[in-house]
Amino acid sequence: MATKTIIHSLIFLFMCLSLHSFRLARAQSFIGVNYGEVADNLPPPTETVKLLQSTTIQKVRLYGADPAIIKALANTNIGIVIGAGNGDIPALASDPNFAGQWVSTNVLAYYPGSKIIVVTVGNEVMTSKDQGLISQILPAMQNLQNALNAASLGGKIKVSTVHSMAVLTQSDPPSSGAFNPSFGDTMRAMLAFMRATGSPFMINPYPFFAYTSDTRAETLAFCLFQPNAGRVDSGTGIKYMNMFDAQVDAIRSALNAMGFKDIEIVVAETGWPYKGDPNEVGPSIDNAKAYNGNLINHLRSMVGTPLMPGKSVDTYIFALYNEDLKPGPGSERSFGLFNSDLSLTYDAGLSKSSQTPTTPSSPVVTPSPKPSGGGWCVPKAGVSDDQLQANLDYACGHGVDCSSIQPGAACFEPNTVACHAAFAMNLLYQTSGRNPWNCDFSQTATLTSTNPSYNGCIYPGGSTPSDRLVGQELTKNALTAGAPPNNLYNLLTYMYMFMFMFVNIVFMPQLL
Repeated sequence: MATKTIIHSLIFLFMCLSLHSFRLARAQSFIGVNYGEVADNLPPPTETVKLLQSTTIQKVRLYGADPAIIKALANTNIGIVIGAGNGDIPALASDPNFAGQWVSTNVLAYYPGSKIIVVTVGNEVMTSKDQGLISQILPAMQNLQNALNAASLGGKIKVSTVHSMAVLTQSDPPSSGAFNPSFGDTMRAMLAFMRATGSPFMINPYPFFAYTSDTRAETLAFCLFQPNAGRVDSGTGIKYMNMFDAQVDAIRSALNAMGFKDIEIVVAETGWPYKGDPNEVGPSIDNAKAYNGNLINHLRSMVGTPLMPGKSVDTYIFALYNEDLKPGPGSERSFGLFNSDLSLTYDAGLSKSSQTPTTPSSPVVTPSPKPSGGGWCVPKAGVSDDQLQANLDYACGHGVDCSSIQPGAACFEPNTVACHAAFAMNLLYQTSGRNPWNCDFSQTATLTSTNPSYNGCIYPGGSTPSDRLVGQELTKNALTAGAPPNNLYNLLTYMYMFMFMFVNIVFMPQLL
């Protein structure tokens, strides 16, 4: 009897640990960073690797194929994107032997110890106006793919190229997204290559640049994932709550319009500068922290975009370090998440010790240190109903489970915008890291140590034993709310729950 009890306990423990490990691994596998080298003050690659291992970053994109960096990343399980520069394209396109030598030198010399996952050919070539390079980009990709195939790596390492948002002639509204018709057959042939090889379409969306051309306060909030009224796509009726989703979905629409609905999208670059020249509008530490921090939370939520729900697009944040030798305005040299001395420029929530992964499929509140302002996030006094409605739309549109404020649910009454917004704002705060900036809502919210729960309506938060009940309630709500069938995490969650129930039903009676 004792042996059976031990065995069943071990089975249960294994299932719990396996699910927890999978949650942590999957929750971060889509977050990467760009590792640029246009600088004269960067730390040694070995120190950078130690830094990366202290974060939840699981992928690194290089603009070249620096041997020192690739070697330093060996045996870390960090995915590596390496690049063939624009200057390599003519030789790669015209000489298959050159492509073979390139693969031998930059891939075979390090793989599989160094986990190379993608080779990019050129950067923003299609919008460079260099007709020679544009005509050579696809042959270069094909020759590299053939070289990888010859080395039996064709199914393991993908070949792609990176585009700017200018590859679109139309992006607003997102449903009207369309590629520049001047690319003609070149773009179609490239997409056919990507479909045949399973390669991603890589894009550089920058809400920062969208804001610099429209500096209204509501545009800034839309770009920073902050509370805003949203923007309705006139073609679909979908309300977009942030610029990132709108830009990515514009690419999705363009791909769909050309008949390539099956090609995955990868965000090769996105970021926000933390400082710039005096005449630049937008760069600041607060804005950079808000954009990157909220982007990371948005990706972790697994809510996806309106046209690609239930999954997060692989995203590489620009950039790991500042690059002090880059030309252009000051902002170009100020995108770094870290300084050259390895210290944080600001905390975007990437440290393993500073965040807890969350997903909308299981938004269980994990107890964390009580923030200085209190344990619950609530609206400030005097906030207008219009602003509260915007906060409500923002929170419910970013992955939190708002079923508790639906008709008949525990928190529906009183049926007021103020009460519903308060519950949703607090729930988003609790599931986004419980950092002070998660309770900002364009300066319309505040932290309190007074529990706002009432009757049967329980607000998660604080550090009381009732948190355990809140976690159970949130889990129940998440499991009854339904989940996208293409969300692998949800599938495994249900599988483990079924296994646990099976063990209890079949074996527990024998132990009684």
